[in-house]
Amino acid sequence: MNKPLINKRTPVYIIAEAGVNHNGDIELAKRLIDVAAQAGADAVKFQTFKAENIISKSAPKAEYQKNATSGAESQLEMVKKLELDEDAHHILIAYCRLRKIEFLSTPFDFDSIDLLSKTLNLSRLKIPSGEITNGPYLLAIGKTKKSLILSTGMSNIEEVETALGVLAFSYCSDGENPSLEKFQDARCSSAGRKALKEKVTLLHCTTDYPASFEEVNLKVMATLHKTFGLSVGLSDHTPGIAVPIAAVALGAVIVEKHFTLDKKLPGPDHKASLDPDELKQMVIAIRQIESALGRGEKMAMPGELKNRDVVRKSLVALRQIRQGEVFTADNLTMKRPGSGISPMRYWEMIGKKASKDYNMDEII
Repeated sequence: MNKPLINKRTPVYIIAEAGVNHNGDIELAKRLIDVAAQAGADAVKFQTFKAENIISKSAPKAEYQKNATSGAESQLEMVKKLELDEDAHHILIAYCRLRKIEFLSTPFDFDSIDLLSKTLNLSRLKIPSGEITNGPYLLAIGKTKKSLILSTGMSNIEEVETALGVLAFSYCSDGENPSLEKFQDARCSSAGRKALKEKVTLLHCTTDYPASFEEVNLKVMATLHKTFGLSVGLSDHTPGIAVPIAAVALGAVIVEKHFTLDKKLPGPDHKASLDPDELKQMVIAIRQIESALGRGEKMAMPGELKNRDVVRKSLVALRQIRQGEVFTADNLTMKRPGSGISPMRYWEMIGKKASKDYNMDEII
């Protein structure tokens, strides 16, 4: 069985995933930023793409998209309405600064990588689960030299390993021609391992909307951490807030969760998202859990000290004891409070003589 991760002593980075729940409306996107900021999230994340660059005309909708949107439109038509152009990004970044929350986005194509990394100069980028086998995409986003959050939904451990090899190569290579062999070499090199540890956080993810609790498989976080030596978090798609809270207890350093203004709004992701109150409760619970995790050193806490003498016991006289009388099992017992001799010294006291008279129940 995998052991839980050792949680870092830095606050859990909470990403409120707005995604495409703005429905293409800038004012709705601003209200999502308001909700994320009011909830206390560290970042609010959107999605950056040009629909024609990522979806073919014949691409079918995912099952959850069919259930949440009109069957008359194609996936391309649905996603096209959810694009945010460059001007929208500038507006939302400025609004995030005003609300004192970090703006993040996931690029889904090469143009979007350039927009976020060069034009907008974001400090970190999110790689979606669907791109984990997209070698050219991974190479391009790695070459930005930005910090990366890699979601690992729908993948196996070998695919995660290969993806990290591409990123290691992109961080460390200098004009070399890419190949699968060189990716593997880069991942295993000291420079590659160092770059990955400094730059990449892995997110465990179950890519279903909503994901069932039986398929969450939270222990994979420990497997990813042990296998690759990288910080690990969770991108969660389950109903409610129980799973992200559990992930923090297991050592997640990042938690990402979809949210919406109203689960009844039209669009593919609203139904599987948290509402504003749920998002706020999740943030509160995560902060409580990370505080409760502590440092791992077993010691009496300040709040316990006032109770210690009250609930612990001392050696006391079981009956009246005269000076010079020998302490025995017949005249010595253990009772509260714990301000006298510890009962751990019971056997040491047996056979010794009393130095004074003791009344019944008097502390020795």
